[in-house]
Amino acid sequence: MADQQRLRLPIGIQTFSEIREGGYYYVDKTPIIERLVHQNKYYFLSRPRRFGKSLLLDTLRCLFEGRQKLFEGLYIHDRWDWQQTHPVIRLSFGSGVMRTREELDTRIRDQLFLERERLGVSLQRETDIAGEFSALIRDTHTQYGERAVVLIDEYDKPILDNILEPERARELREGLKNLYSVIKDADPHLHLVLITGVSKFSKVSLFSGLNNLNDITLDKPYADICGYTDEDVDTVFATELPGLDRAEIRDWYNGYRWGGTDTPSVYNPFDVLLLLQKRQFGPYWFESATPTFLVNLLKERGVFTPELTAWHSRPALLSRFDVDDISTDALLFQTG
Repeated sequence: MADQQRLRLPIGIQTFSEIREGGYYYVDKTPIIERLVHQNKYYFLSRPRRFGKSLLLDTLRCLFEGRQKLFEGLYIHDRWDWQQTHPVIRLSFGSGVMRTREELDTRIRDQLFLERERLGVSLQRETDIAGEFSALIRDTHTQYGERAVVLIDEYDKPILDNILEPERARELREGLKNLYSVIKDADPHLHLVLITGVSKFSKVSLFSGLNNLNDITLDKPYADICGYTDEDVDTVFATELPGLDRAEIRDWYNGYRWGGTDTPSVYNPFDVLLLLQKRQFGPYWFESATPTFLVNLLKERGVFTPELTAWHSRPALLSRFDVDDISTDALLFQTG
């Protein structure tokens, strides 16, 4: 490994093509991605902020669009049928803060319009958002002759941004529910759906009817679909490690495990990359990604923070999450 070439650190880069073409380090997640696309059709994944969810979605987009050259040298390159492509519809609620249902609806309509334009699917204004989304999926299938892939990023952000104002949060939740409700009936036109976010709202409150949505948040086979494992740190970033105490890196940043004690623990990628760049230890993720609403809510509930280190929770409790019913355990776990 000593003669491994030094590459650039992909800090904050969520575009797969930029990482692959720009001389950046890339941790190959395609073995897990291959399993994902061949096993089911509807997926839900929750991970904390800055954990690589957007990059995961972009990698899937490039894969289904058949951008073979980007995958040269990766696990999946020789295991994928590059002749078989699928049109990809991608929606994200990651940018900006929406305070009203009207703002949310405008954002959704804008995205649906842009996706139509990008996909070259002829425009037709429907009377409502559910109708527009439904028509986009159907028309995309018709135009391309292949079923569509739908990728939704930060599906929950509009609600979380307003979680301290329950009435407003409920209003935005209903707006999102209206959008997501389309997915179930669009089944004949869909090849794969992956919805990602920070929190895991109960299926009833946001995905009613979509009972075949497979929640892989705590599934062992997908424990390290986002984040870096010990092996990733030791191999991919081998040339960056000299001069840093390896045990200390583990103590600082290797704090996540999804799916039980026999699954690999993972490092927050954002922390690791900033450490490798700055060459000194610090709570980088906490400084940049801790949601304000979390701090405010803990204050409001009078939670004594030193006790959090000894907190244990049952999985069932962690999945109970809605505007009017957020246990502190679920909130802490889901926000990382």
